[in-house]
Amino acid sequence: MCQILAKDNPELRGKGGCWGIVNHVGEFSCTLKIWDGEYTVGLQHLKPFDYLPAECEQMQVICDRINQVYSSGLEESVQKFLESLGKLNRSYLTDLEEKVLSVLELEIKV
Repeated sequence: MCQILAKDNPELRGKGGCWGIVNHVGEFSCTLKIWDGEYTVGLQHLKPFDYLPAECEQMQVICDRINQVYSSGLEESVQKFLESLGKLNRSYLTDLEEKVLSVLELEIKV
């Protein structure tokens, strides 16, 4: 788990502060899965999180759920809600966040 530091990287505009799951680490960059897809990010643009393995697994589940419903065709307010979930600095959703995401999953028919 790590957090994106978007400073000085126009490709990461709007992604600063988002957390992600590292899928592959290279010499100078890594592949990172975040709320709206996968990105190749320079290591200098990442800040590691010290999450326990169970917390990482939970964040993976949240990331996968967001990824399944996120689309650029969604209403802007819905996109912003999903984006905000991708910037949470905790490995769980509140009851209300869980309910709203569940409604979106039903509405979008994941």
